[in-house]
Amino acid sequence: MIKIKEAVIVEGKYDKIKLSSIIDGLIIETNGFQIFKNKKQLDMIRRLADARGLLVLTDSDSAGFLIRNYLSGAVSPEKIKHAYIPDILGKEKRKEKPSQEGKLGVEGVPAQVLVDALRRAGVTCDSDEKPAGRKITKIDLYLAGLSGGENSAQRRAVLLKELNLPEHLAPNSMPDVLNSILTYDAFCCLIDKLFKKL
Repeated sequence: MIKIKEAVIVEGKYDKIKLSSIIDGLIIETNGFQIFKNKKQLDMIRRLADARGLLVLTDSDSAGFLIRNYLSGAVSPEKIKHAYIPDILGKEKRKEKPSQEGKLGVEGVPAQVLVDALRRAGVTCDSDEKPAGRKITKIDLYLAGLSGGENSAQRRAVLLKELNLPEHLAPNSMPDVLNSILTYDAFCCLIDKLFKKL
């Protein structure tokens, strides 16, 4: 596993699944062209770029480059790196027929091809960095009433709105995103402020 500091941006869930077996890091899906309409998700991506940098890894077809170019225009150039997969003709196993351009996407290329693309992009491995204090965990979300309890969804919605994060951000992704923009102490203060019992 390659431990990556930057938030890695991919197009869809199958790309994320494939990449999760190769890297240890935060992976965000654009949900394809939904990124063009989802202003909150774009705001979150910009904040992640400020906090840890971005690595864009899209398919090598025209749709992938359209998304890549959009993100390149939305984020400062010094905060974004690009990993490119080569044009490999073929079809993903889960699909009945090849894509329109007949190229394999991120989910379909061999793992070693992805590793090589990441290394060429110059990703930052943060295994040598010292931890910057206590991290926010899934247990913290549970203890704050943000998961696994009555009204958890409503409480999550309040927190996400306060932080200007996408309303559909999955609970499993929240710790990584929160750790990128908040310290543990700041998280605790915010929870107290938002949900203080009267």
